[in-house]
Amino acid sequence: MAARRVTKVRVIKDGREIAVASDRGVFMISVAAELAQMHPQTLRMYEARGLIEPQRSPKGTRLYSQQDVERLRRIQRMTAELGLNLAGVERVLELETRIEEMRARVQELEEITLEAEQRLARELEEVRRSFRAELVPYRTGALVRAVDARSPFGVRRSPGRPSDGGSDVA
Repeated sequence: MAARRVTKVRVIKDGREIAVASDRGVFMISVAAELAQMHPQTLRMYEARGLIEPQRSPKGTRLYSQQDVERLRRIQRMTAELGLNLAGVERVLELETRIEEMRARVQELEEITLEAEQRLARELEEVRRSFRAELVPYRTGALVRAVDARSPFGVRRSPGRPSDGGSDVA
């Protein structure tokens, strides 16, 4: 079943407000059936088909949450208004679950990509800084690597060899 979003539902009890998580099982089957405008046997059938998964009390009583009731209403709309059979409802719910999983994966990949882009930008800036230290202005005004620059006197140093007084003439 899809990951549930948890929101707080305010319930007034004895004149005071109580915050209850919308995924907490608080309704017995008769109350949930009444809220969803269904027969309790329909809820049992939906549970048997895997369309709904109520929580259970320590004694095994089905406890439905506000989210469960909303899901039941949604199933009812799909069957009554859209004309879907329960197999169609199952498929719609499966596809919605897959879509949510894919959205989460896309978001994860976007975050990974952003981190990689930021890391690449930092590394590129480091490379640029290292080259700036090695670049020197050439006679034409262009920037060239220091090892490729020719001396105004026509002497060029070979990379990796110490200068021996200018024996290499270009």
